[in-house]
Order: sequence, then C-alpha cells, then structure tokens
Amino acid sequence: MSERRSGEGQPDKTLALLWRNHRRPGSDPAANEPTRSRGAGRRPSLNVDDVVQAGIRLADDQGLAAASMGGLAKELGVGTMTLYTYVPSKDELLDLMVDQVLVERELPGPGAPRPDDWREQVEVYSQQTRAMFQQHLWLSQVSTIRPPVGPGMLAGREYLLSAVLALGLSPTETNTAALAITTYVDSAAHLEAESRLVERTTGQTNDAWWYERNDLWETYFDVERHPTMTSIWHAKGYQSTAADSYRYGLDRLLDGIQAMKPL
Repeated sequence: MSERRSGEGQPDKTLALLWRNHRRPGSDPAANEPTRSRGAGRRPSLNVDDVVQAGIRLADDQGLAAASMGGLAKELGVGTMTLYTYVPSKDELLDLMVDQVLVERELPGPGAPRPDDWREQVEVYSQQTRAMFQQHLWLSQVSTIRPPVGPGMLAGREYLLSAVLALGLSPTETNTAALAITTYVDSAAHLEAESRLVERTTGQTNDAWWYERNDLWETYFDVERHPTMTSIWHAKGYQSTAADSYRYGLDRLLDGIQAMKPL
C-alpha cells in the first residue's frame, strides 16, 4: 500500500520547508520562513536538512516504516517532540524526503551541458530516474497522486519540457509529450523498485515465485481458452526480458512523439 502524503493542512508552511534552500532572487527571506521554537540562548543542534537526510537513510536501510517520527528521533538522539519543531508531521517529512531524492538526480538545468539530441536528453532522465528508484526502493511505496511541489519535481518538469521543446511542437503538444514520457518512465521505475523491494522483503526472487507455480501450466492452463498465449509460447515469444520491454516501450513512445514534429 502506498504511503499517503497530504501537505494539505498548512500548504504555506509545507512550501516554505520544501523551498528552504531555493528561494527566488529578490523574494523576502522571512516570508513563510519555517521557524523552530527553542529555549532562549540554546543553539539548535540540528537543521531541517539533517532531519531529512536521516529519514532517507533510515528508509533506505530499514524500509519506509522505520522512518517514523519516533524512529527518526531515536536515530538523531533527540526527543520526538523536539523533532516536531523541525518538521510538523510525518506527511511533511515524507514530502521533504521525496523531493530531496528528486533533487539529487541532478538533471541539467538551463544553460548546463547536456546531450544535443532530444532523445539522448530523455535518456538522461530515464537513467537518472530509474537509478533513483533503485537506490531508494521505498519510493515505490509512496503515492504520486499529489506529489510534493518542490525544487526536485519542478526540475524534472523543466528538464523534460526543454528537451521536447526542440521538436518545435505546439505548447500543448510539448506539455502533453513531456507528461507522457514522465508517466511511462516513472511508472516503469516504480514497478522495478517495487519488484526489488518485494524480493528483499520476502527473501524470494520473482523467478522462484513463478517456479513454485509451475503446476499452473500442467494442471490448469487450457490451450483452447488461451490460443494466442499458446502460439506466442511455441514461437518462443516470451524470451524478452523486462529490460527489453522497457526499451521497446520507450523507443516506440519517442518515435510517436518525433513523428509529430512539423515538417
């Protein structure tokens, strides 16, 4: 089951936390600044970045459930109530963790070196995103319905839009194409991470899981009810790997987008 992130209770404070290190030039640094109350004269031993990085480490090493407010407080050697003065709730903490790993993809920003070809630029997004999910398997347990609107998410959107823009499509087509690429790449990366997480949690590989169910084919599988599956099997059409399927899907998606390029 996916973890729910709300960010709905106090959106201004959530945005201030997400953008704490990325303020627009000329903006008031005190506006919506996340504050932390403390006793007079006492210097803080932590900051929000410390809390977020510790949450990511816990989730990477022990799973998302371990990155609870109580577990995180113990990891950092502070009281749970002290932790709440840095991050208001688990929902906000999860938003901050997700956007931090999105930022760490380090996709080329405006003016930064990048491949010349737009498809190669998309490949950078694909590789960085899949690597991110593999490094942080807990991302497969996080809902993406209402993502954290932080620097990491916007950097990904800006990068893909700028890559597709080179095709000269209309603004609507450019946006739709970029969203299609995001949907395909992120969904596939999510499933890959979920598969590895299940293997790690259960201690059983996917191949072993299927091997245990070999009796399906001998006892229950009816070739007359599944003629297409049977013909593909006899033609050895099931020899493609998950990597082959991913490559095929992404290439065909990009072929379709490129075909829309004005002559």
